[in-house]
Amino acid sequence: MDDAIQTIRLFNRFYTRFVGALNARFLGTDLSLAEARILFEIVQGTSLANEIQARLGMDAGFVSRVLARFEGRGWIARTRGDADARQRAIAVTPAGLAMFRQIDERQHDEVVAILDRLGETDRVDLCAALRLSQTLLEDGAERGFTLRTFRPGDMGLIAARQSILYQQVYGWGPQIEVIAGEVTTDFLRNFKPGREQCWIAEVNGVMAGSVFLTDEGDSLCRLRLLYVESFARGMGIGNALVEACLDFAREVGFSAMTLWTHTILTSARRIYAAHGFKIVESHVHEEFGAPIQSETWRLDLSA
Repeated sequence: MDDAIQTIRLFNRFYTRFVGALNARFLGTDLSLAEARILFEIVQGTSLANEIQARLGMDAGFVSRVLARFEGRGWIARTRGDADARQRAIAVTPAGLAMFRQIDERQHDEVVAILDRLGETDRVDLCAALRLSQTLLEDGAERGFTLRTFRPGDMGLIAARQSILYQQVYGWGPQIEVIAGEVTTDFLRNFKPGREQCWIAEVNGVMAGSVFLTDEGDSLCRLRLLYVESFARGMGIGNALVEACLDFAREVGFSAMTLWTHTILTSARRIYAAHGFKIVESHVHEEFGAPIQSETWRLDLSA
């Protein structure tokens, strides 16, 4: 925890200086970054003072003073007749829009200059890191997710994330990384288009989970390596991934689906049970470093 606190505080000090948040004249204007952000919100359609305050988490008195300044400069117009200034609708004027466009163009040019210093690979890595940071830090109440099929680079990420998560959460040893690496490698090496598939769940463009469906022969398919990132729990991603497998398997014409899991993976087991899977075999093994009970589940798809 101490290291995490120090890391975040260090980054905050770097980033506030990096974006000019400490400069009273943001991008060469006579506005601070906070004032420029209020103007941005107005241009984007936030039309009430209390909405701006709530959206940005700013002090009500500060927002009121900034709006009065904008109105005095002719950048905004507010409706009259309501005693509560917080409920008077705000509209940007042509002069205010011109000011916003000046700031917006300067900021665009600043970002272009930053990205020009980076190569294409570094730009991709930067954007991925920023999306992940936003996803981890923002309020997850309004998150949504999407599913897609696999693309280059996914197999290594899936194997790495599962190995790291299972070690951190359950203390599993390196054998889980061996298994995940073998499954992902074999999937690519022996991929059967139209009979097998891998789905990736994404939140804000960040990998949030995945699952595989493989052809086991004799009209039997296998669900493999289902996992969901901790930041994406409770969104229904695990269930959606299992449903993607079931829909695909039934469409292709498999007659049964099997899977291997462990009693400790309670969330996944609840999903399997809800879809009608039944336990057909169980045994204890020590492949991951300590005794753990594994289970084989099966579902008749022809029913």
